[in-house]
Amino acid sequence: MGMSLEDGKGKGQVKPDMNVTPLVDVVLVLLIIFMVLAPVLSASMDVRLPPRDDKDEQLDEANDPSKPLVLTVKEDGTYMVNSVAIENEELSDRLHRMFNARPDNVLYVDGEDEVPYGTVLVGVDLARGGGAHPVVLLTKKLE
Repeated sequence: MGMSLEDGKGKGQVKPDMNVTPLVDVVLVLLIIFMVLAPVLSASMDVRLPPRDDKDEQLDEANDPSKPLVLTVKEDGTYMVNSVAIENEELSDRLHRMFNARPDNVLYVDGEDEVPYGTVLVGVDLARGGGAHPVVLLTKKLE
C-alpha cells in the first residue's frame, strides 16, 4: 500500500496499490521448477516382452479349474500335464504358474505301465518343487 501526500490542504490519503514484486518472484520460481521437471516427467522406457509360445497357450487352455490337473509320465521319460507335453526343466515353473490360477494345488500323477518308478519319483519331486500339495498317485481300478 502506498500513501500520497497532498500540498498543504489536509491529510494525506491512503491509496491502495498492489506490490507485484513478490508475485513475480513466486511465478518465476514456479516457472523454473516446471522447466526442470518437464524433461523428467516425459522420460519413458521402451520395454520388449518375450513372445508367448504355443505351450503357454495350450497350458492355459488345459488349465481348467473345474478339471483335475494330471501329470502323465510317458515311457520315454517325458512329462505331460493334461495332455500337453512339457520339458523336464520347465515342469516346476509351469506347474507353479498353473497352480497360481487354481483354487487348489492338488496334482494327480499317472505313470504309464512300463515307466520305471524312479522316473515317476523325479516327476513327483519336480511337481513338489512347483507347489503341488498333495500329490496323488493314480492306479488301475481293481476288478
